[in-house]
Amino acid sequence: MAAKEGYCVKCKAKREIKDAQDIVMKNGRPATQGLCPECGTKIFKIGK
Repeated sequence: MAAKEGYCVKCKAKREIKDAQDIVMKNGRPATQGLCPECGTKIFKIGK
């Protein structure tokens, strides 16, 4: 299974999401939440 990627606004680059968790937002849409492996900033990506 491929690792999930998201955009880190602090690094200004696409990074692999560390400790990725699949969540469901209040409106019912799926999302992924985790941390940037380089700087530790929270990464949030909407969609599967």
